[in-house]
Amino acid sequence: QYPNIMKALHLPVQSGSDDVLRRMARGYTAEQYKALFDDMKNEMPEIAFTTDIIVGFPNETDEDFQQTLDLVDYCRYDAAYTFVYSPRSGTPAARMEDSIPAEVKRERLQILNEKIAHYANLANQPYLGQTVKVLCEGPSKKNDKVYTGYSEKNKLVNFTGPDGLAGKIVNVKIKEVHSFSLDGQAL
Repeated sequence: QYPNIMKALHLPVQSGSDDVLRRMARGYTAEQYKALFDDMKNEMPEIAFTTDIIVGFPNETDEDFQQTLDLVDYCRYDAAYTFVYSPRSGTPAARMEDSIPAEVKRERLQILNEKIAHYANLANQPYLGQTVKVLCEGPSKKNDKVYTGYSEKNKLVNFTGPDGLAGKIVNVKIKEVHSFSLDGQAL
């Protein structure tokens, strides 16, 4: 009901496995996370979700990893920050014995990233041909003839337009969609 509230939320989950969440001392279960996700989606159906997910937490089983993939299938995130677990000194997890080979961790990360990219691309498809409001940050780091900014749903948008758009909210017609960005033209 408030137009000044962004229609995007970063809701870190870390894992879809209750066992892994317990060992991470997260204080919630996958079902509690899904209930919160559902409540927010019901209140604001057009909301875009991003998350954080760690694979290869000490002794994560194939079943634990599958539960994480199942949660991704349930939530269909717009994007995710995904990581292979790495120990941090002084944390309880750093003292845990880890039976997962590095190769398995890398394979899990690749599988997870492919699934995230799939859902991100599906979430971006409806933007093709649409006009979105973009807060222009300035020229792209990769091409100074292209601007970059973020939409109201925190989508990265690269676009062309006249000089002087940095810092402004710009209407951009989307001409091309990718898994993690949109390309367009300022109107």
